[in-house]
Amino acid sequence: MDKFPSIRSVLGLTALAAILILGGCVDEEIVFVERPLFDDPPAGAQGFVGYSDQEAKRTVCGACHVGQQARWRETAHADAWATLAASPNPRGFCEACHTVSARGNPAEGDAGWVATGNPRYYDVQCEACHGPGLDHVTVPDAAGNQPLATLSVGANADQSCAECHSGVHRPFAEEWASSAHGDMAAFPQARPECQACHEGKGALRAWGVKSVFSPQDQAELQPITCAVCHDPHDGRHQGQLRFALDAADLEQNLCMKCHNQRGEPDLGSITGGQFRGPHAPEGPLLLGTAGWHPPNLEFRPGEILGTHGSEANPRMCAGCHVTDFQMEDPETGDFVFRSTGHTFQATPCVDEDGMPTGADECGLTERSFRSCTDGCHGSEAAARSALIVAEGRIADLAETIGGMLDQIPADQFGDPNRFTSADGSLFNMQIAEMPGSAAHNPFLVEALLRASIRQLERDYGEFVSIPETVSLERRLTPH
Repeated sequence: MDKFPSIRSVLGLTALAAILILGGCVDEEIVFVERPLFDDPPAGAQGFVGYSDQEAKRTVCGACHVGQQARWRETAHADAWATLAASPNPRGFCEACHTVSARGNPAEGDAGWVATGNPRYYDVQCEACHGPGLDHVTVPDAAGNQPLATLSVGANADQSCAECHSGVHRPFAEEWASSAHGDMAAFPQARPECQACHEGKGALRAWGVKSVFSPQDQAELQPITCAVCHDPHDGRHQGQLRFALDAADLEQNLCMKCHNQRGEPDLGSITGGQFRGPHAPEGPLLLGTAGWHPPNLEFRPGEILGTHGSEANPRMCAGCHVTDFQMEDPETGDFVFRSTGHTFQATPCVDEDGMPTGADECGLTERSFRSCTDGCHGSEAAARSALIVAEGRIADLAETIGGMLDQIPADQFGDPNRFTSADGSLFNMQIAEMPGSAAHNPFLVEALLRASIRQLERDYGEFVSIPETVSLERRLTPH
């Protein structure tokens, strides 16, 4: 007999009726039969309940969490076992990450599939992240019986996504840990106004995600971890991402949700006698809308697009910043290393063998431009040359504006009652000097700088002059 019939059963209706129509009367007898919601877990499973119907991919958890179950069925996690079986060389040691086991959750040792070999534990089901569910489905409301997945991928790496998404052939977690997304010390997560982009829970709240995570996650600040960008329950977007990569929209593109801060002058605040400069304008730059647009600018917002922001680069930001590739030994064909692109460096520093070093600073000749050759540039050398030329032209123009701004009276900057062309030109110069601007949209940046120079001459001709070392023709005529 079921040990918990009041909780772990559903009402199945069997109508056994002897219907007698006598004088227009109907006599019905309805018998309710209890049906177990799931079979008891096998010995050694450590409380993992798994599937109630493996063929239909119905999890025990999904009997109540219907929405999550329906969305999860469309994810790669729901086909993890079939993916392994179809791989060229499936190995036994791979199975723990393609099933419900102790990987990715607080359980330890052999559990689930590893302990039982029972098909009810095929695929990366709910419990693979949330942990054993037997106590919860037995007494759902009992304190401590709600298994909560972790958001952390730091100190708790052995209980998180990193436990499977790591290793030499899939170093997602290792690369992420070396990236700015994984660096808690680099950004002001503790400031409430910054948390919508710099702290994991804050970003999810800003996006309307109401997930509840483990008590430790709630108590501690979290970086931008895997579950911030990826939704374990939803397969609508490639890679189970929360938003699309190919959306040319600041609110719908995953990367631009955060890389879209002060792409245009912020007239609401002043710091140090100046309007605040650009903060994270990469999205608006890519889409051609960033910067202060002088009255003489010959383009409308959004008109100036490079190939990086066009249909030639359908993955937009990720087309350059998330490049997954594998390298083999040219002589033997043996595997050397794989890069998943989760350092998010478009042009990473590499050693003489082409392997990323993880360094932030190196010369352009020491960087890989491999990501640039997928649809935009014909070779790494061509991409490197294009960047060198663009950076040189933009640096020259920015230097010119800096020299002109130095000649303008200080009272022309940071007046809360007016925004001057000096303010706008300073903003454009600051955009030009940000790392990566020459790659994100060199055409827009150059157009903004040239228009700023013309506007400064018109508005402040009595104060400013082009430095003698710089010819006006060179500054205003496209190369």
